[in-house]
Amino acid sequence: METRDDDGRDRPDDRDGRDGFEERAAPYRRELLTHCYRMLGSVHEAEDLVQETMLRAWLAYDRYDAARASLRTWLYRIATNTCLTALRGRARRPLPSGLVGALEDPGAPMTLGSEVPWLEPFPDRGATGLAFSAGATAGDPAGVVVARGSLRLALIAAMQLLPPRQRAVLILRDVLAWPATEVAEALGTSTASVNSALQRARARLGEAGLTEDEVTEPPDHEQRAVIDRYLRAFEDADLDALRTLLTRDVVLEMPPVLNWYVGPDAYVAFIARVFAMRGKDWRLRPTSANGQPALAAYVRAPGDDNHRLHTLQVFTADHGAVSHTVVFQLPTVFAAFGLPEIWES
Repeated sequence: METRDDDGRDRPDDRDGRDGFEERAAPYRRELLTHCYRMLGSVHEAEDLVQETMLRAWLAYDRYDAARASLRTWLYRIATNTCLTALRGRARRPLPSGLVGALEDPGAPMTLGSEVPWLEPFPDRGATGLAFSAGATAGDPAGVVVARGSLRLALIAAMQLLPPRQRAVLILRDVLAWPATEVAEALGTSTASVNSALQRARARLGEAGLTEDEVTEPPDHEQRAVIDRYLRAFEDADLDALRTLLTRDVVLEMPPVLNWYVGPDAYVAFIARVFAMRGKDWRLRPTSANGQPALAAYVRAPGDDNHRLHTLQVFTADHGAVSHTVVFQLPTVFAAFGLPEIWES
């Protein structure tokens, strides 16, 4: 006799013990990685916790009861609780805009937040498991926001404001569409507690000013057109052309630097500062992160024969313009995206 997993794969009831675990669990590894990333905001930490999840599941596999839960659901329970354990006593991972106020002077000294565990972007690489149907109803606007952009950088940053258990409830209910009773069983709590935590989590996202526009993905062709124009303007060091691609309230932030800016004047003035410091010989390669367009930026210093990796820039590009740019200068980010140190034509 056979039963079926959530994704429709046949699963024999008479499992062949731990020997068959890896083969059956492997298809879920990528989506478990996105789940752990949503919880922690770090790709490399999420990878470690997926490994721990798989080890815990393998050790407990002889006790897994297919009649109580599908393998996918069982693995998510283990992953969620593994993440909650890892988050005990750990600082949240913010962006600069979640820590300090915006600066008005683009020429202000650069202040490094070296001790901050910064939020990291998630490399798409054609991943599956990036989008899930949500359980949010029309009466739950914050839940609808979560449903439509479950990996958008703005949402992941906002989730970092939540206590870990509220974060877990929000993800399980509004991203994975689990019933409240199932979430309660996974977290060892009551349905009433789950509903209360979900209400508080949605309210906190509302207080953070997260809007549907910030997490709803516009059509790919619209984003590509804007970022293609941005790439050409940047490589040409054309500040006037860059300005035309920015919204009136555009945000520029650059972890691990604490400085961040609002508005096209400050944005363009800071880019002019970058050109003055680093030169104007840049090469940008398109990629994507968190389901959003991104550019890997390489610069050639005077006297150098090579363009060298400088930053990964992740864009929110809506309604034909850039409204938010996060420029990452973190070695862990470069490693997660597999970016070469030297520009390769």
